[in-house]
Amino acid sequence: MALRAALLKSIWYAFTSLDTEDSGKVSKSQLKVTEGTFVKEEVDELCWTLCSKKNYRPDTHRVLSNQDGMRLWCLFNFLADGYPLTLVPEEAEYLLRKISSVMPVELTCVELEEFLSQDAVQKDGLSVWNFLDVVNSAAVSRGVDGESISVAVEKVYREMVGNVLKEGYLWKKGHLRRNWTERWFCLKPGSLSYFVSEDCKDCKGVIEMDQNCCVEVLSDRDGKRCMFCVKTLNKTFEISAPDSRQRQEWITAIQTALRLSAEGRVSLHEELKARRRELREERERRRAMRAEETRRLRELQGEREEQLAELELLKEAQRQARVSLQQEEQRRRSQHEELQKTLQRQLQEAQELSASVSSGVCRLLAEEEEKVKSLLALQEEQEEQLQQTQREKQELMQEMERKSQALDDAQLQLDRVRASRRRVDQDIAAAQRKLRQASTSVKHWNVQMNRLMHPIGPGERRASSSNLLAPPVRNPSVSETESRPPPKPEREKQNSLHYDDTSGGENMDCGNSENAQPNDAE
Repeated sequence: MALRAALLKSIWYAFTSLDTEDSGKVSKSQLKVTEGTFVKEEVDELCWTLCSKKNYRPDTHRVLSNQDGMRLWCLFNFLADGYPLTLVPEEAEYLLRKISSVMPVELTCVELEEFLSQDAVQKDGLSVWNFLDVVNSAAVSRGVDGESISVAVEKVYREMVGNVLKEGYLWKKGHLRRNWTERWFCLKPGSLSYFVSEDCKDCKGVIEMDQNCCVEVLSDRDGKRCMFCVKTLNKTFEISAPDSRQRQEWITAIQTALRLSAEGRVSLHEELKARRRELREERERRRAMRAEETRRLRELQGEREEQLAELELLKEAQRQARVSLQQEEQRRRSQHEELQKTLQRQLQEAQELSASVSSGVCRLLAEEEEKVKSLLALQEEQEEQLQQTQREKQELMQEMERKSQALDDAQLQLDRVRASRRRVDQDIAAAQRKLRQASTSVKHWNVQMNRLMHPIGPGERRASSSNLLAPPVRNPSVSETESRPPPKPEREKQNSLHYDDTSGGENMDCGNSENAQPNDAE
């Protein structure tokens, strides 16, 4: 299925190039050029020839040769997903950093970052022809010569497309003559091949990487240092590395190959690409969740402001009712006092008049009695008015109690809103913590991915004496690193070294049969 998907990507370019009228149809006579055996390298070269004639026209300012352009085109197809084939800016930056890691000059520049940050590129992705123009422009602006970029592109092509995990010169002990011979070793997920030289033409043997294979560290002997062995079901291959760092890199790379073989995978970079895609999807989900939390927070803030406004209106209405009640009470109290004073004055006048004329004013007694009765009636009427006033006062007090109860209910509702706000703040704080943890994880992975790009000197035979004396460092495997929680600073340094070692050994080869048996009779 993986080979079919890779072939379809190359054929898609050839089909679109042959479809000159953009009608979605190509004649059978045109399609005859794609007939034949489906060897991926041949299909890639044929499809590149068809589509590059139409879309890629190098000029005098271009640094990339036609072969480099085809290899970059294959790398672009390997990282691209979906049709039409485009590359997200993150994957384009990853590929450029991968190429720059094996070059003495950094390809990235301000103009390149500005181009990748454009809205159209961020939304629709980057086409392969724009990517080739970007690489040419970056190489021209940085003054990179064609030979340097060709070597870098070939190394990255062998690593990512050829599935070469690591390659380099090692000393191997023969099985018959028991002598030590320097061989060029090439490690892939399913096999470890060794050749006479780095041109990979004369294969001396293949070690199958299966469940019966393991790698172990050996002590120094026979005048060789930094030794390790690869054990299979029938043989044990003793190997010596130039230094302890190279030995640890080879051991880690072989363990990675064994893990991939046990999991039934044939490409480490397919796994890394899927992991980067998952990280991008997780970032998008977190960005959407953050936007949703912001929207909800704004809605809650709006509701809180409305409730505060309603509470202020209720408080203002209660204050106005209290003021009007006090004014009405004062007015009625003043009326009652005036009425009482009037009654007392009239009663006093009546008493004075009765006392002054009590001696012979019998004829006025009836009139006085009538006045007293009228005054009593008036007093009763005033008392009734006072009772009516008291009842109205009680009704006003009850109304104030109801409004006070409503105010308490509003205050309780405000407290609930505040509690809800606190819970939302706690949720936002938790989300921010998770976001910080994710950002820390992303930075951690970015550091690891940057260290994956550590250059491997494919022809290095000897290292400095200081490296020869460096003690071996055992790093955990990729699976142990993935299952472990975010490391502390010391452990993070060790994990960085492990991923640096893993990435440093991921150079690839396209060439040899994985089923050939070792035939070295040294």
